[in-house]
Amino acid sequence: MSSNRNRRFFLKSMAAAGLVAGAGSANANRDVPLHPSDLGLTGKGYINPRKVLLYECTRREIRERLAAGKLKAALVPTGSTEQHNEHLAMIMDSAGALVTCQQAALQIYPKAIVTTPVSIGISPHWMNRRGTLSLKKETFVNVVFDICESLKGHGINTILIVNGHGGNVKPLNEEIGNFRDKLGINIDNCSYWDSIDKELGNKLMETKRWPDHASEFETSIALAAFPERVRYRGIDPNYWDHADYDGRNGAAWDKKTFGESKVASAEKGEQIITHASTWLAQKLLGMIG
Repeated sequence: MSSNRNRRFFLKSMAAAGLVAGAGSANANRDVPLHPSDLGLTGKGYINPRKVLLYECTRREIRERLAAGKLKAALVPTGSTEQHNEHLAMIMDSAGALVTCQQAALQIYPKAIVTTPVSIGISPHWMNRRGTLSLKKETFVNVVFDICESLKGHGINTILIVNGHGGNVKPLNEEIGNFRDKLGINIDNCSYWDSIDKELGNKLMETKRWPDHASEFETSIALAAFPERVRYRGIDPNYWDHADYDGRNGAAWDKKTFGESKVASAEKGEQIITHASTWLAQKLLGMIG
């Protein structure tokens, strides 16, 4: 398959999933089939990408999948709503976790469902950038726990929390043992970029850094899956010295990150998403057993 054709298939799957601009309007209430090769699926048949998103399902659809013993596990995406420099939407961390979870669930459909993302994380380090929202550690951890407890209540006893924000990593790692003890289920956590080893990262990333905030790595993912969230037009090149930019994450960091984002590409993003989602699918299959 040519690279151009692969890109068309990739973007088609993103659009059908409601992850790119213009999706979800005319076809919002239709069951839009795509061929499995368009989605990189490992199974057979035609699957609407929305079917693996819990919040897009009806109660009947979830109930029947559970009753039939087809729904075995859940993916819980976590991220943030925080500044991503001048060019990238604040939802980037949450959107990155969601798209990799969704593509992973499609690969093992109908075994897994993707919950509503936890789209505000622990981001006090970015509060000097206007628009950032932040939760206290205990609030964030409690929200994630309550989601997992809800899933257990519905009979889902295998859960993988998939993180997309650096500020959430340590708290999730610290609390996952407590989650297991309290819930008594098969539960684990990771960040989607854990899938990328040094060899692959160095091959894909010109900057040799990942998952560097708002730089080549994240901008590539956005260009691949939701390009409308990358907006370079109208940026003031003299804004870096504004008073809002201070401390260790000051103007020098912003200028560097912004410059490195310019070597991002949709092709790199597609490779990241494809690799990460396949890794997540295999990890979850291993948990299901």
